[in-house]
Amino acid sequence: MDDAQVAFLREIGLVGELDLSDAVERQDHVVSEDPSVIVRVHRPVGVTGPLPCLYSIHGGGYVIGDRSMDDAKFDRWCVEFSMVGVSVEYRLAPDDPYPAAIDDVEAGLLWVFEHAEALGINRQRVGITGVSAGGGLCAALGLRMRDRSDTPVAFQLLDCPMLDDRMQTASSQTDGLVVWSRHSNSYGWRSYLGKLADGDPPADAAPARADDLAGLPPSYVCVGGADGFRDEDIDFAQRLMAAGVDTELHVYPGVPHGIEMWQGTEPARQYRDDQQNWLRRQLRRLETQ
Repeated sequence: MDDAQVAFLREIGLVGELDLSDAVERQDHVVSEDPSVIVRVHRPVGVTGPLPCLYSIHGGGYVIGDRSMDDAKFDRWCVEFSMVGVSVEYRLAPDDPYPAAIDDVEAGLLWVFEHAEALGINRQRVGITGVSAGGGLCAALGLRMRDRSDTPVAFQLLDCPMLDDRMQTASSQTDGLVVWSRHSNSYGWRSYLGKLADGDPPADAAPARADDLAGLPPSYVCVGGADGFRDEDIDFAQRLMAAGVDTELHVYPGVPHGIEMWQGTEPARQYRDDQQNWLRRQLRRLETQ
């Protein structure tokens, strides 16, 4: 991530000077050199044995961001849930359009399963998550992994996911959106889809276009009521339910995209606590299987 990207993320409050604890150790691993795919593995210090794992995909509209955006989250969650966190760094558009990002996040997850024993990870307790564009990539990854018997994704946590390139919903057309405007959304999608932007991209590029959502793992979808992704996220969650997927949906009235910017506010606390409570239930469920 270059200086301009860091400056932009700091300006909108998504990154800053982090004061990380000594309770979590972090190590970067090169999954692939050509193309370059790097994952950062976060593990609670002093905890032994195979642990559950949460594989995370950062946001940034497909055009900015890197693996360090998950550092603060895993500094808390690895200790809170006694788990391993893995953050993947993927190629960014427009320099590398679809399928670069989804290929990279898939390669990272397959590497985690392949090296699970060495990393101290329980292969049967690996979930995936992502926020914004990372949430869209998470949904796309869930679709790709659904039919792979050797990589059993245990659950997916979709945080205000960016799912639908068509931008035909009422919320996507709203003026004055905070953090991620209609213009930003259009730019992000056109950058990522490249030559497919005016066509009919596949579901692993824009998951809202998926015809069949059956067989996906237990899912959590959360979005703010003042988020441009609100309607597409609600629709996706409803379609998951209709397909028989165990799904929990949360919509927060008046909450904009990127509520994590306002840490310490009651909406941000509720948003975070609901995610953590669901994650805790998933990990407990997996302990009994």
